[in-house]
Amino acid sequence: MSWAAYVGEGGLVTSTRDLDRAPARTPRLVVAILVVLTIAIPVLAFPYVLLDRGASRIDVQTDLMWIALVIHVPAASLAAVLGALQFVPRIRADRQRHRLIGRTFLTVGTLAFVVTAIPLALTTPDGNITRFGVLIPAVAWPVVAVTAWRAIRRRDVTRHREWMTRLYALTLFAITARMVTPLLLLLQVPVMGTWYDGDVQAAVSASIPYGQWLGWIVNLTIAEIIIRRTRPADSTGSP
Repeated sequence: MSWAAYVGEGGLVTSTRDLDRAPARTPRLVVAILVVLTIAIPVLAFPYVLLDRGASRIDVQTDLMWIALVIHVPAASLAAVLGALQFVPRIRADRQRHRLIGRTFLTVGTLAFVVTAIPLALTTPDGNITRFGVLIPAVAWPVVAVTAWRAIRRRDVTRHREWMTRLYALTLFAITARMVTPLLLLLQVPVMGTWYDGDVQAAVSASIPYGQWLGWIVNLTIAEIIIRRTRPADSTGSP
């Protein structure tokens, strides 16, 4: 069944019958996301795939948390790709493939956010801004996933789609955070000397935690805009 809005010339996919008639054109936003993931994932994931702790960009205090990090980054990366593929109309039109990818997405996402991200957030040495900037989306992830699952169990395709759209917004938050952080640095250029004595690395370290917050806030805001613009006119009830 559908879990995310397809927006294009063909309009909104809201039923299994619509899935069969889904247009072949992939939305430009989906293409952009897949391009970004293709570039970002090899750069971000290579220290963890190669088990190079010295090259890790995330500080962990114990061997156990390093193992969690090695699991988390590839799992989150895979979940981001699988989630994006669910927006591709030809994949959505193939019910068996759509369901297989969806179930794999939920399994991998649970590993990335529930099993590993929550303990990593709780044990981070980088302070409470970082801790809660990661912990909030990590805890929200299974709540939103269960809400989406319950909706499809009721055969409420519209609500299922909407909640899964929110779920993907949470899944992608780390990628967005890394795109937002450079913008935060640019905004601070006029005060770089005053706030950080010209130390760019200090500015980066100070900006990353706020970028993590903005990553999921921006994504959820965009998701809500898409949901409300594409919600069927006869849809009733709260999201």
